[in-house]
Amino acid sequence: MSWRFLAICLFGATLAAAAAPARASQDAVQFFRNIDVTPDTPVHDAICFFCSVRAQGTVEGDIVVFFGNVRLNGEARHDLVDFFGKVSAADNSSIGGDLVSFFSSVRLGENVSVAKDMVTMFGVVHAPASVSVGKDRVEFSPWIFFGPLLAILLAVIVILYAVRAHRRRQFAQSYPFPPQQ
Repeated sequence: MSWRFLAICLFGATLAAAAAPARASQDAVQFFRNIDVTPDTPVHDAICFFCSVRAQGTVEGDIVVFFGNVRLNGEARHDLVDFFGKVSAADNSSIGGDLVSFFSSVRLGENVSVAKDMVTMFGVVHAPASVSVGKDRVEFSPWIFFGPLLAILLAVIVILYAVRAHRRRQFAQSYPFPPQQ
């Protein structure tokens, strides 16, 4: 039993030592600090948490933003993904992969090109007719999410109001005489 355990541990250590390290020398990963990409300082991937990406130059890889905005005035050669923010692409900008936004508004300028799919989940898209999308364009209205949520909220409010009104009537009926003012 102990020889098997030792052999498994040695095998695992050998695999861990042989693993190739990840290359991130040209990636920009930030938390709470904006990423600015200029023509002089291109990056491979731009990943941002609770901050924004402003790309004036070329992003060779992906742009991924959580709880922040993306302003593209240049080229993103792969995918652009945004969660809970705003995406804006200036005139003549290009996205070489997919444009995906969740709970985000998307504003595209004239002659913007998206090479693959453009998917907007629970957000609003403002795009002129000159925008070209290579494959599918999918938009789910925010009302698909917020409509049922609003209906449930209104039902809870009506039920609470009815319960409180019933309790007030019961409390008022339990008094032997009207309260003095």
